[in-house]
Amino acid sequence: MPHSTNFSELIMKKSSTLICAALSGLLMAAPALADQKLAAAKNCMSCHAADKKLVGPSYKDVAAKYAGQRDAVDKLAVKIIKGGSGVWGPVPMPSNAQVSPDEARQLVSWILTQK
Repeated sequence: MPHSTNFSELIMKKSSTLICAALSGLLMAAPALADQKLAAAKNCMSCHAADKKLVGPSYKDVAAKYAGQRDAVDKLAVKIIKGGSGVWGPVPMPSNAQVSPDEARQLVSWILTQK
């Protein structure tokens, strides 16, 4: 019987480890999904896509252009709220008054992770 108990304990430990690993993966993916949902909720996805140019640049292109720039989050958060023009071509980005400063920073932080 002791052998059976050790086997059961081993199975329980392995199961617990697998469950913890799965939950960790879900928790790590949750912010990315939440930010993509925020981008969709704020109508960003009607002009932008993760990997291809639509009306505006792809998020991957934005991430590449601003990679390593310390002020990128604050700079781009202002552009999301106030709009802008001339950086990516002749089509201006309209202002997005429905996006709060915190939401804009959250969106930019997510955008800058796109590879």
